[in-house]
Formats: sequence, structure tokens, C-alpha cells
Amino acid sequence: MTKVPTTDIERCLGQIEELVRAGCALVRIAVPRRADTAALAQIVPRVGVPLIADIHFSPARAIEAIEAGAAKIRLNPGNIKSRDDIYRIIDAAKAHDVAIRIGVNEASIRDLTREPVPLAERVDLMLAEMRQYVQLFEDRGFERIVLSAKTSDVLRTIEVNRRIAAAFRYPIHLGLTHAGLPEDARIPSAVALGTLLAEGIGDTIRVSAAGDPVIETAMAVEILVALGLRERRRPELIVCPTCGRTEIDVVKLARQVEEALRRIEKPCRVAVMGCVVNGPGEAADADFAVCAAKDKAYLYRHGQRIATVPEAQIIPKLLEALAAS
Repeated sequence: MTKVPTTDIERCLGQIEELVRAGCALVRIAVPRRADTAALAQIVPRVGVPLIADIHFSPARAIEAIEAGAAKIRLNPGNIKSRDDIYRIIDAAKAHDVAIRIGVNEASIRDLTREPVPLAERVDLMLAEMRQYVQLFEDRGFERIVLSAKTSDVLRTIEVNRRIAAAFRYPIHLGLTHAGLPEDARIPSAVALGTLLAEGIGDTIRVSAAGDPVIETAMAVEILVALGLRERRRPELIVCPTCGRTEIDVVKLARQVEEALRRIEKPCRVAVMGCVVNGPGEAADADFAVCAAKDKAYLYRHGQRIATVPEAQIIPKLLEALAAS
């Protein structure tokens, strides 16, 4: 999702371009004001990726976003409840062949004046809201919908999406909302989204973290790659955890290799191992491996040793082998 004002069209376009380069196939944009939907109309023709308009409380903004060329809009049932308003939005979406994501957010439907409620009841509240909203769409003969239910809790996210998958036949968008700073969001997001994706639940995902959206995208891509749901486009670095056999600073060497690999634009697996005892066997499934000893290292390609190099030449010789492959 973009994180600059939509009305700042050039900055918004720049961020969309960054997100697409990072691996986004869809980009969501906030349109809380009339000026934002007007800007959206100027942005849509200049990008090559579908844009999703994030609607807050205004049915008017939803219709304007549809008319501006959004490929999909996101509605929160907790914010737009009038049947007449919903039907007007549905009719506009039908007329323009636009999809609608029904995005239930736990924070917007919970009665915050009550004492904390058990997990099962919170999930039930979200499902009840989803069922009521979906029924309105089906009654209107509209089925181009995507469902999402987001919480900031890993277990509730997993449970509610399992139940949505069992109850409905529509595509599902996954997300763990306001998960924290990137370093704090990484593991909870991977656990919640990874669990669901591994079970075959979910059609699109978003990692939510404070700050640069490119970092969010990178985390999302890594989750998909780890599950074999997206092909890796850049090198993968694996590193041994080190032990008492190491005779070289493995972490320092791995950082140097990591930096060198930033210049490589092809998928491959590179291993940095801290010894020549177990290293070759443990790195056998890597495309290239550095098995380090004191003052030197053995280079491997697809499990076969190709060179013995002094410590100072490890990075150049590794890059040379990568270039020749």
C-alpha cells in the first residue's frame, strides 16, 4: 500500500513504481477525500498494475474511485452500513466491471466499551459481520468480491481465515494488521500468513509494518518464496550457525558475500559455511558454496569443489564463478 499523499501524484507514482519493482502485483491507495479520487483518475492511466482504492467512511468516494478507474475497491463493513449506500456502490461496480474487497477489521466492529472478550467470540463477531455483508452483495447479484478479515493477533488471524475459507467460496486476501515496526512484524506476519498459505488458504497477501512499504513487500515476497509460491528473482544466502570448529569470522564473511550478491540479478542459492568438515555436505544443495578454513576457503559449484582460494580472494572468485554460470 502506498504511504504518501495520493494528491501528491508524482510521489505516489514513484512509490507505486518502487513497489512494483519490489514484487507487488497489486497496489492499494487511500482515497479519503474528493481530491484523492480526482488524483486517482490521473494516476491510473500512468501505471501498469491494478490499483485498489481504500474506502473509509464515504460511499461517494467509493463511487468516485470506481469511476476513476480503480480495478478494485476495499470496503470496511464496520464503516459503511447503509443498505442503500451499499447497493449504490455495488451498482457502480457492476457498471464499470470493478471488483470489491469486503475487508472486515476486528478493531472497527468490536464494542470497545466491553471487557475483553474470548478469542472465539471475537472471531464470531467478524464472521457475522462478513456474512451479513456478503448476503447484501449476493442479493444484488454481485459476486466479484474478495474477502478479508484482519486482526493484530496471529492466532485470531489464522482462526478467522480458516473459518472464512470453510464458509465461503470467494477469494481471500490475507493480512496481519498493524503488526509493528518491520523488525517486530517479520516473524508474526510470517507465522500467520505462512500457516494459512501452507494450508492452501489465501489468494493475495499484504504484510503490514510501520514505515517504508518496500520493506513490507520484501517480507511478503520472502514468505511466498519460502513456500514455493513465487520464484526467487535474486540470490538466496544461507549461512551455517557456526560452532567450535570455525577458524574464520563466518558472520563477517557472510556479510561481505551478502553485499556482493546485491549486484547479482539472477536466482541462485549461495552458502557460506564455517568449516570444511560438515560444510560441503550441508551446502550440497546450494548452487555455490564457500567452505572456509583458516586463511583460505574451498569453493563449490553444485556440490563439486572448483577452487581453493586465499581468504582475500574469496569474494572475487565467488563472483567470478557466479558470472561464469
